[in-house]
Amino acid sequence: MSMDTATSVSVPMDPVPVSPVPPGLTIGNLEVDLPVVLAPMAGVTNSAFRTLCRSYGAGLYVSEMITARALVEGNAKTIGMASFGEDETVRSVQLSSVDPTVMGQAVVRLVEELGVDHIDINFGCPAGKVTRQGAGAALPVHRALFRDIVRAAVSNAGAVPVTVKMRIGVDADHITYLESGRIAESEGVAAVTLHARTAEQLYSGTADWDAIGLLKQTVTTIPVLGNGDLWEASDALAMMAATGCDGVVVGRGCLGRPWLFRDLAAAFRGEPVPAPPGLGEICSMMRVHLDLLCGLFGEDIGTRQFRKHSGWYLTGFPVGSAVRRSLALASTVAEVDTLLGGLDHTLSFPPEALRMARGHTNGPRPVHLPDRWLDTVDDPTPPVGGDLLVSGG
Repeated sequence: MSMDTATSVSVPMDPVPVSPVPPGLTIGNLEVDLPVVLAPMAGVTNSAFRTLCRSYGAGLYVSEMITARALVEGNAKTIGMASFGEDETVRSVQLSSVDPTVMGQAVVRLVEELGVDHIDINFGCPAGKVTRQGAGAALPVHRALFRDIVRAAVSNAGAVPVTVKMRIGVDADHITYLESGRIAESEGVAAVTLHARTAEQLYSGTADWDAIGLLKQTVTTIPVLGNGDLWEASDALAMMAATGCDGVVVGRGCLGRPWLFRDLAAAFRGEPVPAPPGLGEICSMMRVHLDLLCGLFGEDIGTRQFRKHSGWYLTGFPVGSAVRRSLALASTVAEVDTLLGGLDHTLSFPPEALRMARGHTNGPRPVHLPDRWLDTVDDPTPPVGGDLLVSGG
């Protein structure tokens, strides 16, 4: 989607009086300074992006989703995705699988070989290549298999906390989140997160924050975290006030806005939220991000990885379509430097850009599922070929 035509998004429900909440979040044996989690996002939340976001505020910063099968079989790309920067004192990984045995093996490897401190299980990815395998947001409808996978992860994790991230259901006719939340709680997970949309909705419409509140009323012994339509720090306070949830999981809201974690820290402390940075400061931020990506991947791949971020950073700024196109095709650091140097660094942040959607906006769309998937919901058998070898949602 062209950033010049990015659409604005609205607050998900009527404004709720908010006030600062006590900071901190306990997930198993982890004490997180702020009740803020970076949502795993494919192709985005690599160690470079996590380092950049962490520099703005405390929280729990989770890796991209990796598949259990790929990890167990030693897939090189997956091993790289499960790597961490020296600054990452808490190593957090999101894992996906449709097979309890493979899930258990992957968890053992993560804990014993890679020394992770937190494992999140993905039951929320709506991507067609994931759900058509019975994974991601498709899996919770098979409640026995869901239980077996959660049990395998928890039993093999030892003291490492395991959490679950899910959606409301496959679609409006197949709502699963309350039952899944109860199952996850009974199997010993340390927290559950709800992206308050169905898989069919993808990223369209408005997140149903009422569902987060209902899950909080249902799951009472572990933290419940909310995800969906968090574009500004005030949204996080509003979500927690409206739903009673214990923390927030930030996804698209931080794309091109890593300073959102600074704003969240201020809001949770009851301090004034700083004004958004101007274009000059954002350009400096972009160069730091580019350097981190090049340090991780090398200049060629790092610059290519940066392309999508450049559009998110410049959302709402009147920089012109030609500059956007050139940044989206840049292949060297020098090209990016030249393009950023030609921008007007005195421009202030446009207020209308605060709530402009970034990242995925597609949906609704029918969910791709394995054959007869909805007719066999009590079958605990893992779908044949359901564990993908290559990671990434």
